[in-house]
Amino acid sequence: MGLALHANPQPMSWARRSFRRLLAGLTLLTMQSLIHAGDIVDTAYVAEALGRGSIVWDVRDTAAYKEGHIPGAVNVDDIGAVLKDPNREDWLPTSQVQAVLGRAGIDLPNREVIVYSRTGDPSAYHALTAIRHFGGKAGKVYHGGLDAWQAAGKPLAKEPSVLPPVALTLTTGNGQLLWNDEMVSRVKEGRTQIVDARTAKEFAGDDIRAIRGGHIPKAVNLPYEQNWVDPQAGVKLASKQVKTRDGMALKAPDELKKLYASLDPDKEVVVYCQSGVRASVTAAVLRDLGFKDVKMYEPSWLGYAGVLSAPAEQEVFLNVGALNGRIGGLQGRVAELEAELARVKAAR
Repeated sequence: MGLALHANPQPMSWARRSFRRLLAGLTLLTMQSLIHAGDIVDTAYVAEALGRGSIVWDVRDTAAYKEGHIPGAVNVDDIGAVLKDPNREDWLPTSQVQAVLGRAGIDLPNREVIVYSRTGDPSAYHALTAIRHFGGKAGKVYHGGLDAWQAAGKPLAKEPSVLPPVALTLTTGNGQLLWNDEMVSRVKEGRTQIVDARTAKEFAGDDIRAIRGGHIPKAVNLPYEQNWVDPQAGVKLASKQVKTRDGMALKAPDELKKLYASLDPDKEVVVYCQSGVRASVTAAVLRDLGFKDVKMYEPSWLGYAGVLSAPAEQEVFLNVGALNGRIGGLQGRVAELEAELARVKAAR
């Protein structure tokens, strides 16, 4: 039997070629399924993805990561601190992002990457925006994050996970994000659906966080917290009315469809907030609901407000003099408290 196979190697050669074609086909199908799967995944998906070698990225700061994280998850510190310009709040130059992610082995173009934080934390969704913007083909976000992982009885790790570094060549300009000129053009054309994911007070110009307050004309105000089971969950947690982040779980798909029923899923939708973080949540939810053309306005209101020629509704300019006065008053009060504390310590 062995001699016959050795004497006529054709069947074995054909089998190898067939197996390789089959393997290549299965790999392609797997990647295609990952690309076309929804943006938002659950605990079971993350556990299965870890088993097949996907990258899991914990986007919290390093201190929180070291206290406990999903086993196998990597970390580069708080993404807002290491991947964004602290003043403009835009992404750092591509070369710098490549260096940070490459050292951590986060291979965006070639691997499935799942990002997470705590339940409802928009930073995880903002990391998903980064994955899409810098050319990632299979990015996902684990909305439940560490809270859902623990609630499912899954273990945590404290030892940092390390992946081999990779040489990255990231590409942008793929139409995922809009910039100031593109946004102003759309506003003037008046055909684009626009969602403002900020609070009602920001939208109305009562809470000014840029050079001027107000909102982009014809924008629909749907604060990103409206995606949660309990839109007040963050306020309740901060005031200690509740002890868990359970209320920050996403609403059921049918409820989310009702929330965005005024929008046409077949037409372009642009989402913005103050700097792009909160809007990332709504953008991902819309994509998961089947909206075909969802874009993020990356500079968001911080950038739009700075373009003084850009039209705005309920426009209110920031009173810098009054703001400086309030800051001066607070500084004076802090100085008084520090002096009082020093006197108390000296008296002891």
